[in-house]
Amino acid sequence: MALPSVSTQIQLVARPQGWPVDGDFRMTTVELAEPGPGQVRVVNEYISVDPYMRGRMNDVKSYVPPFALGETMTGGAVGRVVASTVDALKVGDVVVHQLGWRDVAQGDAAQFRVVPEVAGVPVSANLGVLGMTALTAYVGLLEVAQMVPGDTVFVSGAAGAVGSMVGQIARLKGAARVIGSAGSDAKVALLTGRYGFDTAFNYKSGPVTDQLAAAAPDGIDVYFDNVGGDHLEAAIATLNDGGRAALCGAIAQYNSTDAPVGPRNMANIVGRGLMLKGFIVGTYLQHYPAFAAEMAGWLAAGEVVFDETVVDGIEHAVDAFGSLMRGANTGKMLVQIARPS
Repeated sequence: MALPSVSTQIQLVARPQGWPVDGDFRMTTVELAEPGPGQVRVVNEYISVDPYMRGRMNDVKSYVPPFALGETMTGGAVGRVVASTVDALKVGDVVVHQLGWRDVAQGDAAQFRVVPEVAGVPVSANLGVLGMTALTAYVGLLEVAQMVPGDTVFVSGAAGAVGSMVGQIARLKGAARVIGSAGSDAKVALLTGRYGFDTAFNYKSGPVTDQLAAAAPDGIDVYFDNVGGDHLEAAIATLNDGGRAALCGAIAQYNSTDAPVGPRNMANIVGRGLMLKGFIVGTYLQHYPAFAAEMAGWLAAGEVVFDETVVDGIEHAVDAFGSLMRGANTGKMLVQIARPS
């Protein structure tokens, strides 16, 4: 098979105002030079689209630089080496890297990490249950929120890639009760029927504070926040004395053009001795070996399940991102670029 020499890539050409639209992006092709010394070429099999990418489309200071206008965006991807000039990366190796939003990636070998192929587990799992997504759930729950056996845990956005992992890890780590919120009755049924949540509610069915109070009459001890807004306010109202919250995301306000409305009950933080801590998974990478060992065991024992929503083709990557931001995914949202070998 001929070595692919053209890369189809998605670039950001305008800063979105509110919800991203097609005109904010363009698809282009780039001719690739022969890999130089220390470089590899990879055909991506899957790329990840994630909520944090919406923040990078804005020109604001954050923990990671914004996407540059007119340049190809980046993000998690998994693919297979098709050309290499280094001994450590061989043709055929499966690798994970951050050169997503393109079908063929080329760069220095240090940008790519070889991952083993596990029988019965798709390579796409390296972007979800075996990758940064589930690591985010693991460290946020156990290191940031410091969950201990017997805690009652509430997870917002619980049917998403991170949230569904948080709920399952909480159960495996001995939570007394795990509560989730999701945006449809079908997802609520999935939380209790597939992911092992004790109870869940549809946040569109009524005020979140009221629904959470009904689901947790004795309060909650830990909150894992993927949503912000009314969910954060509800959690602050329901957290018991000494409760802890890991703030992972605030998808409710990512596309808003209005100033966000903060929780109106911040005094509870003082009166109840609450701890609210935001975190970025990249500062907790030292926990990856422990996470990887535990997750591998849970998967092998059938104690963790995962779902993927897969959109086909690099030309549909922007559509996949828009669907993700509107909550159309169950589990990890991926774009399939090349058929797995």
